Amino acid sequence: MRKGHVYGTVLVDVETRRPIDLLPDREASTLAKWLAKRPGIEVVCRDRAPFFAEGATAGAPQAVQVADRWHLWHNLGEAAERCVADHRACLRGTAPEPPCPVEEPNAPTDSSGSPWPTGHRFADRTRANHAAVHALLAAGHSRRTIQCQLGMTYRTVKLLADATAPEDLFRGQWQGRPPCSMSTSPTWTIVGTKAAPTRGRHGRRSCRSATRAATSELAPTSAPSASRQIQSLRHRLHLARSPAGSSATPTPSPRGRTAPPQGRPVHCPELDALTGHVRSFAEILTERLGQRLPAWLDAVRNDNLPGLHSLAAGIDRDRDAVIAGLTLPWNSGVAEGHVNRIKMLKRQMFGRAGFPLLRKRVLLYR
Repeated sequence: MRKGHVYGTVLVDVETRRPIDLLPDREASTLAKWLAKRPGIEVVCRDRAPFFAEGATAGAPQAVQVADRWHLWHNLGEAAERCVADHRACLRGTAPEPPCPVEEPNAPTDSSGSPWPTGHRFADRTRANHAAVHALLAAGHSRRTIQCQLGMTYRTVKLLADATAPEDLFRGQWQGRPPCSMSTSPTWTIVGTKAAPTRGRHGRRSCRSATRAATSELAPTSAPSASRQIQSLRHRLHLARSPAGSSATPTPSPRGRTAPPQGRPVHCPELDALTGHVRSFAEILTERLGQRLPAWLDAVRNDNLPGLHSLAAGIDRDRDAVIAGLTLPWNSGVAEGHVNRIKMLKRQMFGRAGFPLLRKRVLLYR
């Protein structure tokens, strides 16, 4: 009911996939009382929260408790990330070399003596816009007329008109660098091309309209192409920030390294062992080989991986439910779906009703 402070409990029939009841809290005693009134329950699917385990044990001792597989896999991912973070030094120098930016073929050469290269689409577009604005100004058109004719904002027209040369608009990564370094690292920024926020409905500032205007002025292209441009700019920005002459590759993050292995292998015994443990657990989970879990736990304890040791200790405290979750077909995924529906209903009646009405809406809503 209040994130981080007040939580309730939803109980769902796994076979009919319909909610049975809502409890105003998630205390073990409340759940135990509810289960004790229904002695016919045979299987209890739950996550590994201690209050649910205690309540199910006290209220339905005859039922088989099943730990949810998704939460087990999620907990393993968090533990693996901690292990990779502990061995972050082993990842240095193992990241694949970043791809070099592809140069456009048949790029025209600059014959004007300008240190700014030609052939780059953003540079050429800025030069073309600058020439078009100054040509219309020379023909006697006003800036407002030029704004309508070229489809630009007044701010952009003003910047182009006030600039003596298009090179005055090239600032940022190349500012203050000698011409030789400018031609080898094509990373630059055009200053002043962001549209000013406009007033939207109800008098509020509309950032979306400003974003659309800036997009239409600078990058009239499709979404996939824009995504590739952003990735290319990020890569060039990283190269520009790297020390001159440095050949070191960036160290991958722990979260990135826990993704499927890519690039060169990591020569670290602990990380190699971690990879084997994760793959073994994945096989146990997907093939439902819960009987192999004790052997997996023993193998984890034999390696110097404290992150997995804490996971193994938590699984040991709930071993029977975890083995059942890795063996039986039941899971608590249906409850997670109803949680999303409860959030929607709760927000519809925010500030206007309490838990009793929410419970009725959840149980009667179809």
